[in-house]
Amino acid sequence: MLNKRTITIIKRELKVRLFSRTFIIMTLLIPLFMFGILGLQTYLLNYSGSENALLIIASESQRVLDNVQAELKLIPKNHEGELKFMFEKLEKSKLEERLSNIRLQILEEKITGLVFIPDQALKNKKIEYFSKNPNNNLLLNKLKPSINKVLTDMYFVGRRLSTEELEFAKNNVDFNGYRISADKKIEEEGIGNTVLSFLFTFLLYMSLLFIGQMTMTSVIEEKSNKIVEVLLSSVSSKELMAGKIIGTSITGLAQMAIWISPLIILLSTTWFVLPPEFTLKLSVWHLVFFLYNYFIALITFLGLFATVGSIFDNPQDAQSGIWPIMMLIIIPFFISIGMQTNPENQIARIASFVPFASLIVMPARITLVDIPLIQLIISMLINIAAMILIFILAGKIYRVGILITGKKPKWSEVVKWFKYNY
Repeated sequence: MLNKRTITIIKRELKVRLFSRTFIIMTLLIPLFMFGILGLQTYLLNYSGSENALLIIASESQRVLDNVQAELKLIPKNHEGELKFMFEKLEKSKLEERLSNIRLQILEEKITGLVFIPDQALKNKKIEYFSKNPNNNLLLNKLKPSINKVLTDMYFVGRRLSTEELEFAKNNVDFNGYRISADKKIEEEGIGNTVLSFLFTFLLYMSLLFIGQMTMTSVIEEKSNKIVEVLLSSVSSKELMAGKIIGTSITGLAQMAIWISPLIILLSTTWFVLPPEFTLKLSVWHLVFFLYNYFIALITFLGLFATVGSIFDNPQDAQSGIWPIMMLIIIPFFISIGMQTNPENQIARIASFVPFASLIVMPARITLVDIPLIQLIISMLINIAAMILIFILAGKIYRVGILITGKKPKWSEVVKWFKYNY
């Protein structure tokens, strides 16, 4: 398959793609887009929408009110604006009347809500919150530590506990994770590898979809503009398909290597020191496996995208054939994202050995847990077998579809192309 004519096609694809404006722009924009998405996600997760919120803090006990007021003054201000509070002593029997008086102001959002701390809260810590939006957890989470501290302090008053014992009673359990690996090392695990797992998954997802769509569009354009007929006068359809896919895959591999080059520098030098919680438990061999796996993934999926491109005459018709391929990328993407909470869940383990899914799930999994070498080898063999099978099947469709124009073929007709001998 890799003869002089195929190599010529590969060189043509490399020349067209490596020096294209799209390649340069995407090489620069994808990392910026990725960090932008992460930043936006972090902002949205932490944005409470509580600019200048006005809360009424009510309690049956003046002592509780005074202590809560003192604690709430310690809440730091942020970019969203300062939380404003009104404090009032209120009996449980008059709560309904008070809510009726401020109902209109709450509905008009002049008052954000009313927090009622009954006397019973000193025993069961049950607080009531009345608002137009009672599910604003980010806002409530700002109040919980302060109110909890007051209730805990008041509960232990007179019980002859020292300050240290009281602080211990208020603290929550904190877990530190340590990874036990086959080399007998026991190392503390931070969040660095979790972030890296997301990074690998996101890069695979974005690049496979983008380069796949680009390859499909390129095949359709060459078919529609009759360029393919000129090319087929010099090379066979198999050589053309192989050259296009391998050339594009090499381009994608070079692009991915550029994207992860900061990690390579980070792991192979001592120029940079990360905080302990962000330390990466990763070796250069992990990155080598990631690049190898990515190259196999490109060849496999580009074979599918090129096949769809050869069947149809325009991108609009091609959408009916592309969605199953996209599902082969999207489903493993969600498995990999969900795997970050438990990398050894049964779905992740199975997906690591399923063709197509393994190409996305396994790179994310090896960053989170130690995978036995035999499992990596099995996964690699499965992926290589799937790649070869896809190449054979795609070649049978490509050689026929690339020359057929005009009428949109039915899928029953496409199946018959497997039997053609030319």
